[in-house]
Amino acid sequence: MSTAKASKYKVYKDHRNEWRWTFHAANGEVIAVSSEGYTAERDCLHGIVLMKASNDAVVVVEE
Repeated sequence: MSTAKASKYKVYKDHRNEWRWTFHAANGEVIAVSSEGYTAERDCLHGIVLMKASNDAVVVVEE
């Protein structure tokens, strides 16, 4: 059995009773968070789907 950790999204309710997500790298560090709270869990999960689909987004470096 492998003991390697994987990256993961965690979904939870915040102090305002809104759904949010955080994305954790394999080392446990938080590297992304939802920018808004969602009233419905399904909307929060849809936000994760949108993030996962953005892997081909253009990266713009401003100087």
